[in-house]
Amino acid sequence: MASITEYYAGKSVLITGATGFMGKVLVEKLLWSCPDVKALYILVRPKAGQTMEQRVSHMMKCKLFDRVREANPDFHKKIIPISSELTQPGLSISPEDVEKLSACINIVFHCAATIRFDEPLKHALQLNVIATQELLSLAQRMHHLEAFIHISTAYANCNRKHIDEVIYPPPVEPKKLIESLEWMDDGIVQDITPRLIGDRPNTYTYTKALAEYVVQQEQDKLNIGIIRPSIVGASWQEPFPGWIDNFNGPSGVFIAAGKGILRTMRANNDAVADLIPVDVVVNLTLAVGWYTAVKTYCLYPFKAFSKLVLCLKRNPLEQAFRRPNANITSNYLINQYWILVSHKFPALIYDLFLRLCGQKPQMMRIFNRLHKAIGLLEYFSSQDWEWNSDNISMLMSQLTPEDRTMFNFDVRQLNWPEYIENYCIGTKKYVLNEDMSDIPAARQHLRKLRNIRYTFNTLLVVFIWRVFIARSQMARNIWYFVVNLCFKFLSYFRASSTLTN
Repeated sequence: MASITEYYAGKSVLITGATGFMGKVLVEKLLWSCPDVKALYILVRPKAGQTMEQRVSHMMKCKLFDRVREANPDFHKKIIPISSELTQPGLSISPEDVEKLSACINIVFHCAATIRFDEPLKHALQLNVIATQELLSLAQRMHHLEAFIHISTAYANCNRKHIDEVIYPPPVEPKKLIESLEWMDDGIVQDITPRLIGDRPNTYTYTKALAEYVVQQEQDKLNIGIIRPSIVGASWQEPFPGWIDNFNGPSGVFIAAGKGILRTMRANNDAVADLIPVDVVVNLTLAVGWYTAVKTYCLYPFKAFSKLVLCLKRNPLEQAFRRPNANITSNYLINQYWILVSHKFPALIYDLFLRLCGQKPQMMRIFNRLHKAIGLLEYFSSQDWEWNSDNISMLMSQLTPEDRTMFNFDVRQLNWPEYIENYCIGTKKYVLNEDMSDIPAARQHLRKLRNIRYTFNTLLVVFIWRVFIARSQMARNIWYFVVNLCFKFLSYFRASSTLTN
């Protein structure tokens, strides 16, 4: 077979979700490693007051595309935006664009989805299932289509402990569910959602499982590949280490911990955090597109949250609320205690300080939002799974040595401590837009916070102890005994030093 780079030469590729985190990296990698690709058609909708053209132009100015821009200043000519809206019938693609796509597309990468865990069921169903059905219908009209690659999630079947490389029977027939929910108002749907999703934790995993089944139903008509990445994080190597541009998933946790806001989290210390670099997922995606009909699922286990605090102290974020720290416990009561001591109590004090300064209190509101977000992650941070990944090994064996280097998805080569260090730096540089030259000032700020903490704790201990001494003869006796003991120890130490000299 031709190499991966040779395969994509002269091909026209359709990508959904191209303006999202993973989609942008996929576009960049195709342009960089497959420079002879003919065209990249991307589905885009107007958003936040920006037109389709403005969003694409803004995306191509991103630092992510620096190496492509340097190699080919006209790379933007290969990117062809198509106006689309995933929530509309037919994806709201014009008849002219449908004809254009039907005549030229060779590969489809379906990356678009809502990844919000608390998305209302109707909206999650529309974006993750119905939009996938519409795209499959469009794909069947494409005369030269060779592969349809669907990006799912490793957690689509998280209600199982061991997950094989198969499509499990859906919890409900997608078509019947869609028809049933059409006539229901949002209030009724919200009430029955817990019963519908059953033992799954949220609407995201539920609808992604339904989408996999929808894709599988077309396997006799299309060459289909399904990829199940776990938690997608910052880049490992490409286009440079630590690239990240959003607050989703681990990034939000890293930033909240780095700012000293998140100091406790309910999680199982023995569980595996299934984190996977975005460039590894993209390399795998392109390899699966090359291999076409292979159904591939991936698991990359990793546990290193304890190392995160050290990384954040070495590369501190600016204007931290408190020094980075992490209390990880699986016990509910202990976690509630740390939330009270490390989150709510400092927030109340800070809000009181803001009120006294004539400003609007905000920290308690921030912590309430943080607790809601962390609560959505507890299901995944408190347990782990076993995934079969035989197809990964099979696919890797099919690659040439050059392709294994160019499209590397062998996570065994990854140095995890170095990756986490780059991830922390990436959140600082690319998400928060902080200057690395300000690190000395940020470290000085952490030292001030440390001194404030030590002073406050000392005064608090002295105050509490003095209250006890004032009310209890026994406490006074203990206090005098401890002071006398310390005095005798110091006297003995001084006398020993004099004799030695």
